[in-house]
Amino acid sequence: MQRKSLPLNALRAFAAVYETGGIRSAARALDVTHSSVSRHLRFLEDSLGVALLDRDHNHRKLRFTPEGERLGQASGEALSLLGSAVTGIRESHHRNSIVISTAPRFASCWLMERIHRFNGKHPWIEISVLVDQKLTRPSDLGADIGIRIGDGAWAESEYRLLMDETLFPVCSPRYAERLGNPRDSAVLGNAKLLHDRDSQTSWEVWRNAFDLDWFDPTPGPRFASSDMVLDAASKGLGVALARGRMAESELRKGRLVRLAAPQEIRIPGAYWMLVQPDSADRTAIRTFVDWLRGECARPGAWPEKQTIDPTL
Repeated sequence: MQRKSLPLNALRAFAAVYETGGIRSAARALDVTHSSVSRHLRFLEDSLGVALLDRDHNHRKLRFTPEGERLGQASGEALSLLGSAVTGIRESHHRNSIVISTAPRFASCWLMERIHRFNGKHPWIEISVLVDQKLTRPSDLGADIGIRIGDGAWAESEYRLLMDETLFPVCSPRYAERLGNPRDSAVLGNAKLLHDRDSQTSWEVWRNAFDLDWFDPTPGPRFASSDMVLDAASKGLGVALARGRMAESELRKGRLVRLAAPQEIRIPGAYWMLVQPDSADRTAIRTFVDWLRGECARPGAWPEKQTIDPTL
């Protein structure tokens, strides 16, 4: 199908049906009539020559054919990407505005607090943040700056190292009292371990780094993100293996404490930044980038400890 003949209105209607799971609910989401959504679906099926809905089963909930599943996922992702790009373009129309694309956990745990401080020093610069789960190029979202978390193996040549990271166990002060001596690594043997989806912060990494043959890194509840697992730890649900920069605010406020200090794992290249070439010369961008690098060079908010690098 040629790009110029894409039935965009029909695809938007189908994406809403796929996301909401019903024609009436899609109509409410789009603020159109039920019959309008139905017409778009029939038109889309006629245009493609395939059925998108499974009408052979008498179920109250809609079922999609394999083709419908494929198109529903693709149309939803494409419309989300378009929406983010439009938002970015709208927000970057002013030369004193900056759009940053980054991971949700980095935005919530580290960046937002600093943006508040930056605004106090540079009120003439407007900063917008777009959260992006995928390793999408910032330009695809209309962003001026992209900040990514990882080992850098995926990074294109334009990405530059922003800062390193350390890993160490954290929990609430009350939970630490229950465990015993917080400086003793053995307290982890009696702790409920909290896990997230970050492979770099898995408890298996901690076990291997310090050759803890007695330590079982597998039990414990799982959480979808680093900010959720840190929140769970601060509420006394167990012990999380935290990125120090992500946890520094909670450590400073006393909601989290370190365990097994001074042991920690160093990640020399953990955070990366890309500035779009067509934005790099703007005064607002240069001001923010210089300030951000200064923030990254500052020591963490937790008390400094002897660092053990198990890779040396």
